Formats: sequence, C-alpha cells, structure tokens
Amino acid sequence: MTTVPAMHAVVRILKDEGVDIVFGCPGAAILPLYKALETVGGIEHLIVRHEAGAAHMADGWARTNGRVGVALATSGPGGTNLVTGLYTAHADSVPMVCVTGQAVSAKLHQEAFQAVDIVGIVRPVTKWAVRVTEAAQIPWVFREAFRIAREGRPGPVLIDIPVDIARREIRYDAATDTRLPVRVPVPHPPAVEAALDLLLAAERPLVLAGGGVILAGAAAELRALVELLGVPFQVTLMGKGAVEDDHELHMGTTGIQTSQRYANASFLESDFVLAVGARFGDRHTGADTGVYRGGRTFVQVDVEPTQLGKVIAPDLGVVSDAKEFLAALLAAARRRGVRADAGPCRSWRSWRERCRLLKRTLVRREDFDTVPVKAPRVYKEINEIFGEDTYFLTAIGLYQIWGGQHQKAHRPRHYQVCGQAGPLGWEVPAAIGAKKALEGMGRGATEVVGVVGDYGFQYTAEELAVAAQYGVPFVLIMLNNEYLGLIRQASIGYGMNYQVDVHYDETGTDNVKLMEAYGCSGRRVVAPADIRPAIEWARKEAVATSRPVLVEIMIEREANTPHGVNIDAVEEFEPLP
Repeated sequence: MTTVPAMHAVVRILKDEGVDIVFGCPGAAILPLYKALETVGGIEHLIVRHEAGAAHMADGWARTNGRVGVALATSGPGGTNLVTGLYTAHADSVPMVCVTGQAVSAKLHQEAFQAVDIVGIVRPVTKWAVRVTEAAQIPWVFREAFRIAREGRPGPVLIDIPVDIARREIRYDAATDTRLPVRVPVPHPPAVEAALDLLLAAERPLVLAGGGVILAGAAAELRALVELLGVPFQVTLMGKGAVEDDHELHMGTTGIQTSQRYANASFLESDFVLAVGARFGDRHTGADTGVYRGGRTFVQVDVEPTQLGKVIAPDLGVVSDAKEFLAALLAAARRRGVRADAGPCRSWRSWRERCRLLKRTLVRREDFDTVPVKAPRVYKEINEIFGEDTYFLTAIGLYQIWGGQHQKAHRPRHYQVCGQAGPLGWEVPAAIGAKKALEGMGRGATEVVGVVGDYGFQYTAEELAVAAQYGVPFVLIMLNNEYLGLIRQASIGYGMNYQVDVHYDETGTDNVKLMEAYGCSGRRVVAPADIRPAIEWARKEAVATSRPVLVEIMIEREANTPHGVNIDAVEEFEPLP
C-alpha cells in the first residue's frame, strides 16, 4: 500500500462515487484539495461567485441525474455561505456532499482567522456533519458521507477538514477501497396485503405520489399500478412529473396554493388515500389537517420511519422504499387477479367518471389577451412551446404558485422546484447544475429553462458570470411585477402594503441590461402576443451564444394567485371560464 497525499485519495474516491464535476470557490484553507483536483485530474470544476451558488449548483446537478452532488468552500464565511443551500437540499431530500476547509487544528479554540464551528452550525440542516481529526480516517469518512447522502431519505452531508490534516499523507490503495453498501428498505409482505385490502375496500380511492416516488425511480411502477387498477391518482408538488399531467387518471395536485380546482374537489370527495413518498407538507394539507383528514382512510408509505404519523396519523403505516412497495403492491394485485374491469375495481367506474368530469370542468382561465400580461397566459405559452423533454426549474414566489397551478409536467425530474425551504435565487445556479448534469449524461442539447421572479433573480444574478465563463446555455423566463408579490398578497391580511414594492424610476431594474453586463442577452415583453416570439428567439439565442438568455415579461403588478387557508376554502381572484 503506497503513501499518497490525503487529498489525492479524496479525489479518487469522488471519481469512484460517480462525481465528474464539483462546484466551489477556492480559499486558503481548502487549497490542498484544489491542488489534488489539479494533479489527479478527471473532475471538472466550476468556480462560483458565491458559495450559495455552489450548493445550489450541486443541488440542481443531483436533482437532474439522481447522483450525489458536490460543493466546495473554504473556512469561515465560505462555509457559512453554504447553509441556505444545505437547508434547501435537506428539506427536499437531495443527496449532496459539501466539503469545507478549516483553520489549523491547534488554532480552532483560539478564534483564529476564519475559524468557525461550521459542523455545529449545519447539524440541523444536514444528515451528518463531521470534522476530520485524523488523516487516516479520510477514506472512510468520505465513503460514509456518500452512503449517508444516498441511503433512506436522501440529503446533504458536510465534511470539514482542517488545513493541517488536509496537507498530510496517508497509506491508501484504491484497489482495496470501495463504495459502502446502501440499505434499501423493503415492505413486510403482510403490510402490502393489508394496504391492498384497504384500497380495494374503498369506494372513492386516490393514490397520492410524493417526491419519494421520483427519488426512488418508481414512476414506472406507479403508472403500472394505477393503470392496472384504474384508480385515480394525484401528485404533490414534489411529485409533479412522476406521470404526465395529461394522463386520464391524473387528478392534479391538492393544496392551498400550488393546486388545481379539480384536484381539491376530487380529494374532498375521496374516501381513501394511499400516500407513497409524501410527507404531507402544510401547503398541501392546509392549516386545518382535520379538513384534510376528514373521514378518509389513509395508508402512508415512506422510506423514513419518522415521517409516519408526523402530520396525518395513518390507518396503516409502512416503512419501505417507494419503488419496492409499489412493485410489491402491483405483484399482489396481479396475484389476486384484480384489475380495472374485474373484481372490486369495477365498482370504481362511476368514481373515475366523476373525476374526469371534475378535471374537464373545474379549471382556471389562461387565455387572457390583456395588457399588462396576466401570469396564467405565460404558462399557457410555456406549455405550448416547449417539448416534453425540457427541464424546468423554479423556486418561490407567486410565479411558483402560478406554475404549480398551470404548468404541465411530463416526466420525472423534469420539473424541479424548491418545495419546502423556498430560497430566493435558487433557479440560476440550479439551472447551471442541471445543464452540466445533462452534459455528463450525454444529453447536452436538452433544453433547460428557469422560470424566475424579478426579486429573487437578483439574489444570485452573479452566477450568470459562471454560465457565461463556462458556456452553459439555458433560457430564463421572468415574470416581473416589480414587487415582492407573494409577500404583498400575504400582507393583505394585515391591512398593509408596506416595504414590498421594489419599483422605482420608470420600470425599476433593467434586467436585460443586467444580463448584458454579464455577457448574456435578453428581451423585455409587455404584450401577450409578443411572448411566443420572444421565447422562440431566446431558445435559438441560447444555442447560438452558449450562454443564458432572458425573456423578461412585465405582468400586472398587483395580481393575486388563488389562495386559501384550507383545501375547501381556496379563494379565486380571476374570473373562471
């Protein structure tokens, strides 16, 4: 076994774990790892303009290909700047490993320059946070970090390495080192049979697919199950795209914001819910879980045991990987010979017809031709212009809510959204990560589109420089109301409109000029008829320049999204069809 610099072993382990790119910003305390990246080679690196951008890029990369994203930062503020990105990944179950440099071990108790207890800071927003104290432990620490990031409910891990530890040499042989096994929980067979019994006993059942279905790669099993039994299904916001929105059994997304009228109506009429990989977030259930719970029978399936009963007490809880459970339930149904036209499922025919009627009739209008532009019209154009293979990314604000209500998703991992943490500015760096992931998958020509708001866009606009420097093209579609729109709407309940208006001069910030300052391009749109031509131009311009391109759409300033406190009391602000 040979002696090698410890950081050389780290780079070899990263490569073996499937990492072909890392995102970060060098600093003095992490230079030994950067030297190893240069010397060993084989891993691309993008230098970010802010460490939050590095975390969000690793996040977007991981959401796109399902692998473990990696972000690097130096000590002190380099590490603390990662916290929002770690929280975002933790909230949305995104596997990620962040590595921070640290001050010299002997100086940590002396308040040395840029010495901060980053491990203590990030523990609440990581699955594991660890400081390396012995160089010989580095290979195991990194292998364990990747195992933890992947296993069960995925999430982020942080490894902090003092610079003196990082400079050391260790005895390491890649031939004797390998990935640690990842345990995949499988369902107890009697629990599967019990779940099927409860499902078949229902009169108006729904299957609810959460983000766990996508994380487990269980979209095919979900489709096979609902089609075999003819059972209507819904998705949560994080499950959007598990099966195409236009599927005849797809009944949308229930909720108090990112929801459809027909989804809430069908949920309220249901008497049974089989929830797989769904954590019952409050924007899904509403404030009064009693309304959501009702008299329904609930079966909850989750890979993470602590999720069972956390929000809704299930009649049956099953700890299992989503793919394993759906496959087992499908096999059990086939053994019993039940299907849409045979056995108990035949009695669901009137329920299926009722769901189809609700989906046809309880819709919201999108064909607005007025100026200023109404936001639903933007999503009508998006749905008509882009193909099913396009990857969309969106973060938080009224535009996320309009998107959840109006934008169609067709495939798993193609509709990426911050479901719980909701960090402003996530889209630009995440789009860079998504595009780089597609390049690594041999799909570099696949389109990536970020749908952004005017306020959040400026949180990470500096990362446009990264995309320009490294030639990372994507389209940005901005809904610009020159407001903190979601907070303005929330302020209505307080009888105020205070410090949420970011309009100044004639049109506020000129986002097209901001794009141009970074060597990118953009156009501003003020009329509905100009949306499609501008987007088509942007698609071509992104390819031609190999850089981001912005379509800035000026929408009405004080429009409200359908909102409510509970799923039976969502207020509509626009006239219905």
